[in-house]
Amino acid sequence: MSTLLHVDSSVRATTNPNPDHNSISKNIAFRFIDTWRKNRPIDEYIYRDVGVNPPDFITQDWVGAVFTPEEKRTPAQKETLALSDKLIAEVVAADIILISSPMYNYGMPAQLKAWFDQIVRIDKTFDFDLARGDSPLQPLLSGKTLIIVTSSGEFGFQKGGIREGSNHLTPHLLTLSKYLGADTVYEIAAEYQEFGDDRHSRSVADAKYRAERIATELSFPVVATSPENVVKNL
Repeated sequence: MSTLLHVDSSVRATTNPNPDHNSISKNIAFRFIDTWRKNRPIDEYIYRDVGVNPPDFITQDWVGAVFTPEEKRTPAQKETLALSDKLIAEVVAADIILISSPMYNYGMPAQLKAWFDQIVRIDKTFDFDLARGDSPLQPLLSGKTLIIVTSSGEFGFQKGGIREGSNHLTPHLLTLSKYLGADTVYEIAAEYQEFGDDRHSRSVADAKYRAERIATELSFPVVATSPENVVKNL
């Protein structure tokens, strides 16, 4: 039995009165979830829509509480860190993590960044030791699989694409993935939304198909044997 953590970050809903406003990233992510749950209905499923219900931004009080030894924290400090503790516990429990994100201004939504800021926390998801020289930070979690679903209005953000240098979404997610304990990462991307032409339709259809393929592969682990520390574009 596995635990699947699903984090959506679009401010849009999956369905709207105007279908043109439906969240592409969420719909692709739910294609993955629907396929997974058909194959593994008994797995635990944790859902967070941080786009609609964003976590609090971290504050000076939050930082102060983090760097106060746990046994010396006041009740107020413990309350300040309660959400962070809960979000981290969900990540720790998860075997599979699915994150969907639209590209906002060439990066991730502020709501998703707020979620990461609550999770990437010293002595919880990483430790710090100057004895390691110029690499004092070390992630504490491992063994997880991360699926990243992205959507963008333009195109060519992949490696070697015409807008590779403007992609501050996927590289940021990949950098932070080690603090989620992700050893294996799959990427799914839908592009061309602002063009609204056949290229967009094909890109979305392809992304949904790949979401189904990856969900099918991962939900039958006897078939899925993936090397550690790889990024896959299936």
